Amino acid sequence: MADKTFDVIIIGGGPGGYVTAIRGAQLGLKVAVIEREHLGGICLNWGCIPTKALLRSAEVYHYMQHASDFGLKSNGASFDIGDVVKRSRAVSKQLNGGVGHLLKKNKVTVIDGEAKLNGPGKVTVTGKDGTSLGEFQAKSVIIATGARPRTLPGLEPDGKLIWTYFEAMVPETMPKSLLVVGSGAIGIEFASFFRTMGAEVTVVEVLPQILPVEDEEIAQHARKRLEKQGIKIMTGAKVTGAKKGKDSVTCTVEDAKGKTQEITVDRVISAIGVQGNIENLGLETTKVKTDRGCIVADGYGRTAEPGIYAIGDVAGPPMLAHKAEHEGVVCIEKIAGLSPHPLEKHKIPGCTYCHPQVASVGLTEKAAKEAGHDIKVGRFPFIGNGKAIALGEPEGLIKTIFDAKTGQLLGAHMVGAEVTELIQGYVVAMGLETTEEELMHTVFPHPTLSEMMHESVLDAYGRAIHF
Repeated sequence: MADKTFDVIIIGGGPGGYVTAIRGAQLGLKVAVIEREHLGGICLNWGCIPTKALLRSAEVYHYMQHASDFGLKSNGASFDIGDVVKRSRAVSKQLNGGVGHLLKKNKVTVIDGEAKLNGPGKVTVTGKDGTSLGEFQAKSVIIATGARPRTLPGLEPDGKLIWTYFEAMVPETMPKSLLVVGSGAIGIEFASFFRTMGAEVTVVEVLPQILPVEDEEIAQHARKRLEKQGIKIMTGAKVTGAKKGKDSVTCTVEDAKGKTQEITVDRVISAIGVQGNIENLGLETTKVKTDRGCIVADGYGRTAEPGIYAIGDVAGPPMLAHKAEHEGVVCIEKIAGLSPHPLEKHKIPGCTYCHPQVASVGLTEKAAKEAGHDIKVGRFPFIGNGKAIALGEPEGLIKTIFDAKTGQLLGAHMVGAEVTELIQGYVVAMGLETTEEELMHTVFPHPTLSEMMHESVLDAYGRAIHF
C-alpha cells in the first residue's frame, strides 16, 4: 500500500469503528480502518443482528404453535435448526457486504490485518497471512477493538459442550436441555430462544435478580413470564463445577444458603458478560490507562495519551452497539474541531429481545431514590390497552419515573410486546429535557401500544384514563 499517512486511523471495523470512519469522511478527513476479522464486528456478525434473526424465527414458530388463539389453523408446526441458522447467517452476510460498500462509497481506506501501536500516532499492521504491511501514521488514532466473552475458571468454553454466544448462535443440532450461566441480555435472549424451540432451560444468576441492570419491578415481571414459559431460574446461585461427559455436562450449582445440587444438561452457555480487547495493542508504548479490562476514556473518547482515543466496548460499559456508534461520532467530531455534546451514558437505552421484550432508559426507581430525588412513579399495564389485547399480547408493563419537584423524566422502563421499538420515544423526550406536562399534552395515535406510554405518564400524576 503506497499511502500510509492519514488524518485518522481507526483500529476495529465494528459498529463503532465503521460509523466513526464514515462520519470522519463526511467531515473531510482522510480515514483508514484496520480490521483483522470481518467488517461489522461482533454485533453484525455474531451478536445483535444474527441473534435477532434467530429470535424472529422463534417468534414465528411460537405463533404457529398458538395459531388457534387467533382463529387460525396450523397443523404440525415444526422446524429445521439448520435452516433457522442458515437464515440467520444469511442476514449477517448481507449486512457485512453492506458495510464494505458504505466504506468504499465514502472513500474510507480499509486495511485487512492486525494493528499494534508503536507509540502515539504510529500503527504497525500485520496481514492475515502473517506478513508485515508496514507502519502507518495518523494525527489521531481511535481504538475500537470491541470485546469478547468473559470466562469463568472451571467453566471455560470448549466449543462443543460449553458454549459462548458464538457456538450458541450456530448449533448443529437442537439440544434437549441447556444451562445458561448469567442472566444479562445475552443469557436471557438465548434462554428465550432455546426454550421457545423446545429445549428445557435453566438459568443461573449469581445476583438476586435476573436482568441485573433493569428496574427491579420490570425484572420481576419478566421473570414471571419466563418461568410461565417453563424456564427454570435460579438467582443468588453460582456454578461451582462442571464435569463433562461424552455428550452432556453435569454442573454443580450452589445457592445463596450454600446448598448444592447437580444439574445434567446437553449443553452449557456461558453468558457472564464480556471484556474489552485490550491485549496486543501496544498500549505499553503509550500513556493510555486501563481499568478492569477496558481503556479509560472521557466523554469525547480521549485517553491519557494525546491523539489516542477509545470508543465502544473497549472503552467500558454500557457495552452496546448504539453506544459505540454515538460515542464514535462524538469522538470524530471533536477531532475535526466541532463542538459535540459529550456522551451522556444515562441517556443510552438498553434493550433485551427475549419474549417478553425488555427496554429501558435512565434511572431505575431504586437509583433515583438513592440519588436523592423525590419521585413520582407512573405505571400502565398492557391489559388496559386495546392494541395489546388485539395483538394477543395483554401481559406487560410500562413504568415512568419523574422528579416530583421539576417534572423531569428520570427513567422509563418497559416489559412486553415491541417495547424495544417504543423506548425511543422516551429517549427523545429525555434528550429534549421534556417535562411531564409536555408529555401529557402530546397526542398519541389510537389504537397503538404507544398510548400506554402516555397513560403511564398520566398515572404518575394521578390522571390515568384507561385503568
